[in-house]
Amino acid sequence: MTSYLARYTKIPSGYMGQLVEWPEVVTEGRDIEECRAMLRDALHEMILAYRQTGRPIPAGTDLVEPFAVEGDYVGQPA
Repeated sequence: MTSYLARYTKIPSGYMGQLVEWPEVVTEGRDIEECRAMLRDALHEMILAYRQTGRPIPAGTDLVEPFAVEGDYVGQPA
């Protein structure tokens, strides 16, 4: 299984989603759930198109997870 990192940006019409490792895979949705579903569909379509044209499919990422830190400590020495 290959994983890709998705970036979601709030826009006036809802959300824009884009894969970090594959910037050509980009879409929009009214809410985050719709954007996520449309991004997954766009990824499947892009994989099919790349396979049909013989282009290499960009490699995904290993593992990415959010890491929270309290705002009071950001930018201060450890």
